[in-house]
Amino acid sequence: MTPLNEEFILIVDDNANNLAVLSSMLKASGYAVRLAVDGESALQQMTKGLPSLIFLDVMMPGIDGFETCRRLKANSATAEIPVIFMTALTDEANKVKGLSMGAVDYITKPFAEAEALARVRLHLRLQTLLQTLKSQNNQLNQEIEQRQQAEQQLQQLNNTLEQHVQAVSVELQGAQLSLIQKEKMASLGSLVAGVAHEINNPIGFLNGSIGNAKAYLEELLEHLALYQKHISPLPETVQAHAEEIDIDFLVEDFPKLLDSMTVANKRIKTISNSLRVFSRADAEHKTAANLHEGLESTLLILKYRLKATENRPAIAVLKKYDEGLPDVDCFPGKLNQVFMNILANAVDIFDEVAEHISYEQAIAASQAITVTTRQLDSDWIEICIGDNGKGMAAAVKDKVLDHLFTTKRANKGTGLWLAISKQIVVDTHGGQLDVESAPNEGTQFRIRLPLADR
Repeated sequence: MTPLNEEFILIVDDNANNLAVLSSMLKASGYAVRLAVDGESALQQMTKGLPSLIFLDVMMPGIDGFETCRRLKANSATAEIPVIFMTALTDEANKVKGLSMGAVDYITKPFAEAEALARVRLHLRLQTLLQTLKSQNNQLNQEIEQRQQAEQQLQQLNNTLEQHVQAVSVELQGAQLSLIQKEKMASLGSLVAGVAHEINNPIGFLNGSIGNAKAYLEELLEHLALYQKHISPLPETVQAHAEEIDIDFLVEDFPKLLDSMTVANKRIKTISNSLRVFSRADAEHKTAANLHEGLESTLLILKYRLKATENRPAIAVLKKYDEGLPDVDCFPGKLNQVFMNILANAVDIFDEVAEHISYEQAIAASQAITVTTRQLDSDWIEICIGDNGKGMAAAVKDKVLDHLFTTKRANKGTGLWLAISKQIVVDTHGGQLDVESAPNEGTQFRIRLPLADR
């Protein structure tokens, strides 16, 4: 079957003279032409190939032009082919009826060559633009779906990561702490790095495609403005359709929609970059690192857990960063794991409290985590991660960093990760990790790191 965008034009008229005049005119302008002498033969020709445009006479024996047009528009395969009626100069009623049945235009008899050719070029161009716009719209919908799938995959992987952290079996609790730390870091880093890598390709594709969509839209809007300027007044049915779809709103809102998609795409890119920062593999030797980047990447990964749930409102994060904090020689990946352990533990505490109080009480408590950084002197920097949760009794506080000690219910924690955090800070970095807490006064973990090897 001939594709819709292949430019041959079908002329349907029972008057041989009209066929000859219009056919000669179109062929002289380089168009391929096919002829039909009545509505039935015109409809039969649709099985041999679809024309780009149809000139259709109103008065014909058998099936007249109106019925022929109705059947064309009722068939999904031919509904979008532009139909131009051929009418007498004074045949106003038939012009209106033809346009109301789906025709895009009309030409009057006797034919004015320049006018007829101008209308042909206009409607072929409009048809091409319509097909292009539909194709771009389909592509844009596919890109949006791909972005949503990428976000869903990221959420699923985050859920898998959380389940993996919580599913450390009792059999591993007796293993050496250093071996657990090494295996956990390798698994976490590989998983998170894999997520970041997998979403980078669709991010790049979306970014380029949205840019192209903006350029295409500008051209289409420019063409629409020219069409409205030079075809005035617009045919009644065209004007009615423009009002029905609120074309002014579409012209105004479509660019905003693309801008919103650009912002969302940048958001995904930020998440990807944060995953890469969080999961970066540590070298054999320490390297200078910006600790704020590590804290930000960890907070971003935990953002879904900070959001409101059915049991509690969102947990606020208050950041008090020392903007002059120098880079620290360290193993960034290991420190990121410490930040993750402490922050996730704070969220767990809020979730546990929410099971025993009402939503209104949780709102009144203004649950928050505070992250503070500062340089103590020329030798030390300090990171404080605190919460305003239920706090701990002195007996619990004194043991909270011990190996396998936990206050969580069965299957909710193993007591390993705060002990691992202590090992990373103290043994690996020569720093200090202290806990300050009291019942109903919250908990604060203080991490102190030396600026030079000790």
